[in-house]
Amino acid sequence: MSEGDWEKGGGLLPAIVQDGKSLKVLMLGYMSRESWAETKSSGYVTFFSRSKGRLWKKGETSGHMLRLQSWRWDCDNDSLLLRVEALGPTCHKGSESCFECEEGMLEGRFFPEGLAEIIRLRKERGGEESYTRSLFEGSRDRRSQKVGEEGVELALAGMMDDGARIRSEAADLLFHMMVLLESCGESMEGVCEELRLRHEERARGRDV
Repeated sequence: MSEGDWEKGGGLLPAIVQDGKSLKVLMLGYMSRESWAETKSSGYVTFFSRSKGRLWKKGETSGHMLRLQSWRWDCDNDSLLLRVEALGPTCHKGSESCFECEEGMLEGRFFPEGLAEIIRLRKERGGEESYTRSLFEGSRDRRSQKVGEEGVELALAGMMDDGARIRSEAADLLFHMMVLLESCGESMEGVCEELRLRHEERARGRDV
């Protein structure tokens, strides 16, 4: 397998870092032959810092390192795609990604991913008046009840074969389900992972 066209970039090649589960782009860094060798040897992402002029292991000061899971060269062998487990916030400003959008600005993102983040912020920021916040201030029984109510509404819309209402009720159900997941310490990522595992089980010939 190719180990990169290092001459093309003057000895430095860009490395795009993705979260191994959500596939969210976390950051972009640059690697030299030496930093790439160190990354593979240690199992933790090490860049070449252009400002410091030396190898720089991500998180060497903060402890928020990036544990390497897999990698792939692009078609021209002059850039890397790294999938990682992030051990804490990736951005030095404390956010999950260096490309974090401001709250409410979800352009270019898979919408449920951005919505899940807004729901999390609503839960964490006390004192803000919003419907989402009121759900977190209520009981878990109430949050669970809302999921049940919206599920029934969606089922009724399906029986009526009303496309516009089906979309509306499905959106209500998905939103309230995401609120319930967040309140229970779960996530859409976890749900999608469960579906992926079930699919793999079925692909191996087992009943799901």
